[in-house]
Amino acid sequence: MSLTADILARIALDAGALIMDIYATDFDVARKDDSSPVTEADQKAEALILAALMIADPDLPIIAEEAAAAGNIPEHGSRFALVDPLDGTKEFVNRSGEFTVNIGIIENGKPVMGVVYAPALKRLFIAEDPHTAWQADVEPGGDVPPAAARRVMKIRKAPEAGLTAIASKSHRSDATNAFLESQTIAEIISAGSSLKFCLIAAGEADLYPRHGRTMEWDTAAGQAVAEAAGARVTELDTTPLVYGKKARGYDNPHFIVWGDINPT
Repeated sequence: MSLTADILARIALDAGALIMDIYATDFDVARKDDSSPVTEADQKAEALILAALMIADPDLPIIAEEAAAAGNIPEHGSRFALVDPLDGTKEFVNRSGEFTVNIGIIENGKPVMGVVYAPALKRLFIAEDPHTAWQADVEPGGDVPPAAARRVMKIRKAPEAGLTAIASKSHRSDATNAFLESQTIAEIISAGSSLKFCLIAAGEADLYPRHGRTMEWDTAAGQAVAEAAGARVTELDTTPLVYGKKARGYDNPHFIVWGDINPT
């Protein structure tokens, strides 16, 4: 079986259904070694995704958040997958709805295919390849949408009245504030998990600065979607954000997602 974006969508929708079943219960919350929360939904969704990817592409190395937290990181070459089964566990615990299933495919350091699915919001975002992105409204566990239900995503033209930035309104760092002051900002909005990438891809925002720690599985799928819609994702020095950073423990440097804006 050849791995396709439709297969990734099917896997994400199934994982979303499982997650929503647990979301409806009085689930327990544990803490990992780094004090971040983890739930039954994280663990069961990851198991579902890994099993499905193994069937679809048995030779594909997969780096997944919960397995990595347990020290299980496979050796890989230029092509591998990055999986965050429940990005935004804090949002899941707080029941904000802004959490996602993330599956990204990396080739030669770049995200080339990916899915971000927000099951509580019923929003599916797909990067079919580095130049094709679409979104659709799909129930958890629902069918992969046909072509007629897929809405092509492209970044919007930068508004003359000012940009919409995505950043925390109450917990912004000094570095983020300084960056935002260097841009013409008309509005600041907030969003959870990798939805930030997808809002730029969907033309609902223009700029997302991230001056904080993230891991590669947090960002790969979202970056695939954003870049397929025409955005750019760079480190603070404007070099591209790349993947497979084993020497860093697969954590990311600070980065910026640019819509219709020249990186500066």
